[in-house]
Amino acid sequence: MSDALSTLPAVTRVPVPLGDRAYDVLIGPGLVARAGALIAERYPTARCGVVTDESVAKHHLKALEKGFAESKIAGTVVLPPGEATKNFVEAAALSERLLDMGLERGDLVVALGGGVMGDLAGFAAAILRRGIRFVQVPTTLLAQVDSSVGGKTGINTRQGKNLVGAFHQPSLVLADTETLSTLPPREMRAGYAEVVKYGLLGDQPFFQWLDQNWRSVFGNDPSTLTRAIETSVKAKADIVVRDETETGDRMLLNLGHTFGHALEAWAGFSSRLLHGEAIAIGMAQAFRFSEELGLCPAGTARQVETHLKAVGLPTRVAHIAGPGKPDAAALFTLMRQDKKVRQGQLTLILVRGVGQAFVTRDVAPEAVSQFLDREIALPA
Repeated sequence: MSDALSTLPAVTRVPVPLGDRAYDVLIGPGLVARAGALIAERYPTARCGVVTDESVAKHHLKALEKGFAESKIAGTVVLPPGEATKNFVEAAALSERLLDMGLERGDLVVALGGGVMGDLAGFAAAILRRGIRFVQVPTTLLAQVDSSVGGKTGINTRQGKNLVGAFHQPSLVLADTETLSTLPPREMRAGYAEVVKYGLLGDQPFFQWLDQNWRSVFGNDPSTLTRAIETSVKAKADIVVRDETETGDRMLLNLGHTFGHALEAWAGFSSRLLHGEAIAIGMAQAFRFSEELGLCPAGTARQVETHLKAVGLPTRVAHIAGPGKPDAAALFTLMRQDKKVRQGQLTLILVRGVGQAFVTRDVAPEAVSQFLDREIALPA
């Protein structure tokens, strides 16, 4: 065990073996406070530009900064929270501010926060001086199990979510489980959607375990929470190593995302619909559509919907707060902007059962449009 880790209790290490870009995901308590030491141990000459948002800064920024030697922090940027911050204007301003800090190619950007900060700061790191290193310090469940691992960075545009970005792997991920105790319940539920996704797409026993233990996950029970995060990170790491740039198996990680991202865009990337909530609806839709197409046994979609409802996640379009309903044609147009579209053909992640997701481009557009019409008409 390294010197910086020797004083920490119960830290779990998950390696992401990508050759000369390999890195570790460390999971456990106290990692925010020890981030400075852990980074200095690996990159002793690097200076760090910290990027966070206003909400996260209130809870965790002082602890992070205290753990660094004063000379090692080049500066800190505090941005507005929320998905709307992931845009060209903020990305340009952030890049300028990081350059003003004098960050060089041997230095680091440190992303402290949820998926929005990780995506935006990672994208800035990917384009700054044609690529500098960055460290993810995810403080939400969603970021710890999904967006902080795998090197996807990016911003949103009016055409859709994450349509501008780069594959840029982090140099280290520090998932501090203690930060999750500061999350509002709604944010914790939204993050859980990405946890259960790993069971639904390829690990039926994990789904069954979650069905029995989700209350302990939400109760921040240390061992249960660590197991849920570790299992999720290992599942993602295995897929990323096989297919880093999403030409095959990595598409499976988008279970629920083609439907969900369209709903997020329709809702204006706002607090009306959090990312994890959109993915929960999208996963329920993927199972309902698969069942309609005769791909999975009757009752499978109900099993999934029952679990998502039990933890407090939405499963239908009618569950989205606020006035109005989306138009099926508008949603379909947004789905066609999905990054996985090939030669105009939608790529869908459908299922043959729990833990049996697969990629297909064989569904007729008319069938998708008609399904969206039925989904929009479903009552709450």
